[in-house]
Amino acid sequence: MPNPFNQESIPRLPERRDNAENFSTCLVLATRNNRPALMWQNYAELQRNFELYKEQAPVLSQLCDRPDGIKSIAEFWRQIAIYDPSHIAQEWEPENRKTLALKHLASYFEKHCYHAARKVRSQSSNRPWEDYLCYARVFIYTADNLLKLLKAYNICHQTYLDTYIQQSLIKIIKAESDIGKFSPWRLLVNKSDKELRESLQKYDYREPNISQFIFARKYFKQVYRLNKVNNPAIRKTGDKWPDADSEDFRAAAECYNAEKSLPSAPHEVSAGANISGEQMQAWMKICITALQNYPKFINLPLSLEVLQEEDREGLFDESELDKANTDEVENSDKKAREPSDLSFRKQLASLKPDQHTILLLYYGAGFKQKQLELKLKLNQSSISRRLTTIERRLLEALVEVSEPDRWVAKYVVEWLQKNFRAPLRSDLIQAALVQATTELDSKEQEVLRLRYGQQVAEKNIAIGLA
Repeated sequence: MPNPFNQESIPRLPERRDNAENFSTCLVLATRNNRPALMWQNYAELQRNFELYKEQAPVLSQLCDRPDGIKSIAEFWRQIAIYDPSHIAQEWEPENRKTLALKHLASYFEKHCYHAARKVRSQSSNRPWEDYLCYARVFIYTADNLLKLLKAYNICHQTYLDTYIQQSLIKIIKAESDIGKFSPWRLLVNKSDKELRESLQKYDYREPNISQFIFARKYFKQVYRLNKVNNPAIRKTGDKWPDADSEDFRAAAECYNAEKSLPSAPHEVSAGANISGEQMQAWMKICITALQNYPKFINLPLSLEVLQEEDREGLFDESELDKANTDEVENSDKKAREPSDLSFRKQLASLKPDQHTILLLYYGAGFKQKQLELKLKLNQSSISRRLTTIERRLLEALVEVSEPDRWVAKYVVEWLQKNFRAPLRSDLIQAALVQATTELDSKEQEVLRLRYGQQVAEKNIAIGLA
């Protein structure tokens, strides 16, 4: 894999401004003026939790007032994370306080990942510097790994926690570099679709590319495992995962092209063109880069309480509803949307509390219906019926204000021309159009794919299908 970093171009680690930032931000690799750069990204959940403890826990507030209190703050979170019996949970503390404490510490240890990676890179140039950084970050952002490391510190507390963590990370980086457990290809194969999607989104990729990359990765994994990982002639159990080669990419591309027109393929994939082995290789390298640059944060679900708090403060606020009726809207696009937005808000405001909860979990937090079943103690058919009822009410409200006879035909044509390859799935109309395309016969679907997915001229389509 090409190495954009060398010892001279390792980016400088930016300073964090205060104690809150030291325990609630995450490193992000970026590019500035065509050079690698590092920046800190905020995590709102950790910021809120830090402020909560600062307000409610006098000991943390006192530590924050001390100019040299940062190491003691780290120890404060460690005591919570390792289930210290002396720490009796207070009523105001969140139920997931131990998980949050681990997240605070992982954020704090980001700087030690950087310095450990830099130290190893100064001793060995076998791998790019960002690979060493990735090994360390993947380790600390795995809850079990970090917890074991923190508990082990009880035995060897003769040194500072910071020193202990950095020395441990240096050993971990060296070990992983030798045995290749975190090779780029292993990282690519083992990450979930959800993690890959989040990584690509953070790396500024959008649809239809994200769906295409994920679909391509599905078939690359199958080919690569068969040809390389599970092939005893190529690799023995426990050996380093070998690099993929052109034959792997070619075979994976053939699978992609053969499967893209099946009903199970995402619309964004079936609407696109066939790909080559070279294109498959380029896509997989993009996925690897995105995964390396954005390690998944430890178990970072949106909490129902946070969503409900935001709900109360904003989405269903009656004052905001009144404000929408009285404020002058200067932008013409906003004015055009105002009647439907207002109608939707009225419908949402009239929903029952249990309907609000389902909406928040399903559309806000991204819960699957199976997860909703466990969370709400409802069977999936009941959940499906309630979601359908809500969607139907919104559709009826939209029809009432939209006068469809005047604009539907034009909308469909514009959608085909502009959004066919990358529909906005959260838009109910566009989602319905995607569903409608799946109900066409195979020849009609092929015409749409060629004309609007691949931009083939109508004359050429007629010749090709004759």
